[in-house]
Amino acid sequence: MKNLEQKSIKWYVCIFMLLTAIVGINAQQDPQYTQYMYNTQVVNPAYAGSREVLSFGLLGRTQWVGFEGSPQTATFTVNSPIGLYKNMGLGLSIVHDRIDPQVESNVVVDYAYRVNVGLNTKLSMGLKAGLDILNIDYTLLNIYAENDQFFQNNINNTILPQVGAGVYLNNEKFYAGISVPNFLNSKHFDDSDLQNVDANDIAVERLHYFLIAGCVFDLNQNLKFKPATLVKYVSGAPLQWDLSANFLINEKFTLGASYRWSASISALAGFQITNNFFAGFAYDYQSTKIEQFSNGSYEVFLRFELFNNDRVVTPRFF
Repeated sequence: MKNLEQKSIKWYVCIFMLLTAIVGINAQQDPQYTQYMYNTQVVNPAYAGSREVLSFGLLGRTQWVGFEGSPQTATFTVNSPIGLYKNMGLGLSIVHDRIDPQVESNVVVDYAYRVNVGLNTKLSMGLKAGLDILNIDYTLLNIYAENDQFFQNNINNTILPQVGAGVYLNNEKFYAGISVPNFLNSKHFDDSDLQNVDANDIAVERLHYFLIAGCVFDLNQNLKFKPATLVKYVSGAPLQWDLSANFLINEKFTLGASYRWSASISALAGFQITNNFFAGFAYDYQSTKIEQFSNGSYEVFLRFELFNNDRVVTPRFF
C-alpha cells in the first residue's frame, strides 16, 4: 500500500508540472535562475537539510551579455541537517544582484523542520529571516534633467528586514514546494510626495510566490529523465513559468534544455566530477527582441558536499 501511495504522489507532482504549461508569460523581478532545480534554497527555506549532508552551493549568472547595465547575479548557499534525529535543517543564503544603477544584496538564515509522511517521503516546513541591503548610484544614469531633485542623492546601504517561509515535499525520486521568500512589503518611496523625497525612502518590495516541482524516471539502468518546473508570481506583474527536461547518463553527465515562457530557450549541462563535487552550466538564448542587443545569458553552478564517514552515499538528484 505504501508503494502505491508513493507512486500516486509522484504522478500527482508530475501532472502538476504539466498543468503549469497552460499559464503565464514572464517578467523579471527578483533574480531569475535557469538552473533553479539546483538553487532551491534561495527561494524555499524548507529545502535546508533535505540532501542529508553538509552542502555548499555557488551560482554565478551574467544575463544579456553585451547589454550595458544588464543583470549580474551571484548566490552562495550552505545547509546541513541538524538535531539528534537529523529531522531539522539549518542554512545560510546570500544573494548579490546588480542591475545598474541598483545593487541589492541579502543575507538570510534558513531553518527547516521535517516529518515523515510516507515511505522515504518527507514534508519540510521552513522559515527564512535576514537582511536586505539596497544601494543605488544615480550617477550611472544618463539623466535628461540633470537638476531633477529625485536623482540628486544616491541610496547608500539602506537595510531592510526579510522574513519568508516555505513548504517542501520530497523523496529520492520527486519533489514539490511552495514558498514566499519575503513576506514584508517594505516601502521605501512615497510617490505622493515627490517634492520631499528622502533617499532612504525608495522602491517597494513585492511578495514573490514560488511553486517548484520535479521528478526522476528510470528509462534504463544507465539513463534517467529529470523534468522540473518553476512558477513565479508577483503582484502587479505577469506570471513567469519555466520548464526543463534533463537526462542523467550513468549518474555522471547531465544534458538537457529549458524553456522560459515568452522569454528564452536554454541549454543545460552538468557533470558529477566526484561524489562530492558537481558542476553545472547553462546558456540562455533570448526569444525576445533583446537578443538583437545582447549575446545571450550564461550561468555556472557549483556544488560541494561533505559526507559522513559512517553512512552510505546514495545519489540525490535534487
